[in-house]
Amino acid sequence: MPKLIKMYIRNIAIGFAIAAAFVAMLLWFNVMGLWALVSHSDAGPLAVFLLWFMHGIVFAGVQFAWAVMALAEKPDQGRGGTPAVHELRPIPVHVESKARNRR
Repeated sequence: MPKLIKMYIRNIAIGFAIAAAFVAMLLWFNVMGLWALVSHSDAGPLAVFLLWFMHGIVFAGVQFAWAVMALAEKPDQGRGGTPAVHELRPIPVHVESKARNRR
């Protein structure tokens, strides 16, 4: 299996694990009465599954994006050559003032 696919699957699993921990904390701390609402309803398990699944999609996407952006080159490991940004120096500009005739 290619490295990119392995990295994708690993980061998706990490994202869904983070989502499971997040939903568990939401239920444990009874945020907005969520545990009471879920535990006293017939559709409670479906609601918890959907909450976990939807958060899993978001957290997995963020986790994979973070992993991909971490693959970028470091700024100090450039390819050589002259730097694109040169030293900035102020340039004096002389302006002659003309006195206005005030009446």
